[in-house]
Amino acid sequence: MIKVASGWKDYEIIATGDGKKLERWGKFYLLRPDPQVIWKSSFNLEKYDKLNAVYVRSSKGGGEWVYKGKRIEDFIIERDGLKFSLKLMGFKHTGLFPEQAVNWDAFGKIIKDSKRKINVLNLFAYTGGATLACLKAGAAVCHVDAAKAMTDRAKQNVILSGFQDKPVRFIVDDCVKFVEREIKRGKVYDAVIMDPPSYGRGPKGEIWKIEDNLYDLCKLTSQLLSDNPLFFLINSYTTGLQSAALENILKLTVKCKGIYESYEVALPTCENIVLPCGTSGIWRV
Repeated sequence: MIKVASGWKDYEIIATGDGKKLERWGKFYLLRPDPQVIWKSSFNLEKYDKLNAVYVRSSKGGGEWVYKGKRIEDFIIERDGLKFSLKLMGFKHTGLFPEQAVNWDAFGKIIKDSKRKINVLNLFAYTGGATLACLKAGAAVCHVDAAKAMTDRAKQNVILSGFQDKPVRFIVDDCVKFVEREIKRGKVYDAVIMDPPSYGRGPKGEIWKIEDNLYDLCKLTSQLLSDNPLFFLINSYTTGLQSAALENILKLTVKCKGIYESYEVALPTCENIVLPCGTSGIWRV
């Protein structure tokens, strides 16, 4: 199953090909590598007349942004009242994954339809797209990420969106260790969102590998679910990890009555095709 993100006015994929995607982010046009783009482009994307920056990979690993004119500083885009402060970061990122709007809409509706106070735990929460969506839907959120810079940007996004008075707690910590402490403290949550990287390090050098650690983390985190939970969502961008594997992990670790589902998340393009972007698995009531 493929679920395609819609509702964006400040973002679109204009064209794809030759391992790259040409995107519009607000008023800026960017060209970035994308491993899913294994077809040929219909024109030379680097010659696009409105192009502002190209991410160029280095033969030594990593890469850098090459600007076609003035350097791009921080800028803001918006979707449905959610505002995001973005910047061109290393490793080709901007600080936002637009395809996740599919999930924001889905769990936002689940939260609203519950018509009760909901506490959400957002692990590997990055710059807070999911946090903003939960706050907008009326939930309280505990936002956890090991990177202080990303957490600071999430705080900025909360303020930009006018949610500074809503119930949100920001934690800079290793996600596994935080979950272990929450269990000892007897804390519970009605919903869990996690977006783990393929590989990462915690603030004290803790090593994370999704293939080695995801099952154990899900099993551990399931202990934090309340007696009346709403959903448990896993996102992944790990190459080769199928959505059905995420669904299997949820079935084995989240032993609750409800629906288990898995799917690809994707974005539409102006070429009338969809670009696959990642996978998700969810348990929900």
